[in-house]
Amino acid sequence: MKLLSIKNLDLEGKKVFIRCDFNVPMDEFGNISDDRRIRSAISTINFCLDKNCAVILASHFGRPDGEVIEKYSLAPVALRLRQLLKRDVELASDVVGEDAMKKSKELQKHQVLLLENLRYEAGETKNDVELSKKLASMAEFYVNDAFGVSHRAHASVEGITHFFDDEHKAAGFLLDKEINFFGKLVNNPVRPFAAIVGGSKVSGKLEALINLLPKVDKIFIGGGMAFTFLKQMGYNIGASLVEDDLLQDAQHVMDEAKKLGVKFYLPVDVIAAERFSQDAVSKIVTAQEIPNNWMGLDIGPATVRLYREGLNDVQTVLWNGPMGVYEMEKFARGSSKIAHFVADSYATTVVGGGDTADLVQRIGLDEEMSFISTGGGASLELLEGKILPGVAPLIVKN
Repeated sequence: MKLLSIKNLDLEGKKVFIRCDFNVPMDEFGNISDDRRIRSAISTINFCLDKNCAVILASHFGRPDGEVIEKYSLAPVALRLRQLLKRDVELASDVVGEDAMKKSKELQKHQVLLLENLRYEAGETKNDVELSKKLASMAEFYVNDAFGVSHRAHASVEGITHFFDDEHKAAGFLLDKEINFFGKLVNNPVRPFAAIVGGSKVSGKLEALINLLPKVDKIFIGGGMAFTFLKQMGYNIGASLVEDDLLQDAQHVMDEAKKLGVKFYLPVDVIAAERFSQDAVSKIVTAQEIPNNWMGLDIGPATVRLYREGLNDVQTVLWNGPMGVYEMEKFARGSSKIAHFVADSYATTVVGGGDTADLVQRIGLDEEMSFISTGGGASLELLEGKILPGVAPLIVKN
């Protein structure tokens, strides 16, 4: 899949609208706790500034659902952008209102304007034509560099592209890199190729699992989703998280793996607790012997050892979803040990954004991984074999 490249646009001295993904985590004081998504957009922004462009940046943050709520303002992002770009970044007080329109019109070469949170406009998530048109009217060129939201058909991601022809729109460096990386990974990996799939629910990962089966050599299952598989195998899983309506689907995944000769690994022991809290009494139990009212909240030490053995000879690792409830230190050990092992291996290691990226960052291993995606949901849909709505209009037509 070849995308329209920003390098081929005639940008010299023009006005450019860049859709970024600045949906960054904040602490309770409104400080940005992880600015990786902002840093990832800098190369595209600088490329445009070097071409003497006037740059308009747009992003959503959180879910204000069409209302103007102060805690969802992009003011902290504007502050961080000023530090990273080493120049002034003006923040408009609205999205397509009077202030934004006036400022975008008056924007000069080398100046940067950040629009207020796109989701202050209810039409953003509804892919509203009027909103798309207003956003498009601000600039001569459109660049999508927001991989993290490209799986959503929103006004600033999909709708806006209809107002630009192929000579006036393109993918930014980050979007291009993500799409290429996942394309290579899924279609032409160095083998043996293993997928580590975790997270709480099978439902969210089912299509990705089915699409990955013909492509991988091994699959390692962890997190809450493992219990749906274990229950289907006839184990008593106590009060662990389970999706009873997906037991047959879980069986289908296991049958399919067997048919294709894919090694399918499930936890052999878990860390179980009576309740989900930091001070709960916890113990290591085998997957067959989870007590009735107890729940499994992390993979156990024997599973960690087994998974390490299985991952020993692997050349490519794709990891999407943690092995346990990593937000609580007590149940983060399984995820942490697997992360350390994967980071220390010589394999190409790819972390599918979202929780897994957060986990890897928390442990301080983000520099050790070959590639960390900026989009959890988007990378998952790529693995499901879908063409993302934000990417489809940017594909080079032969």
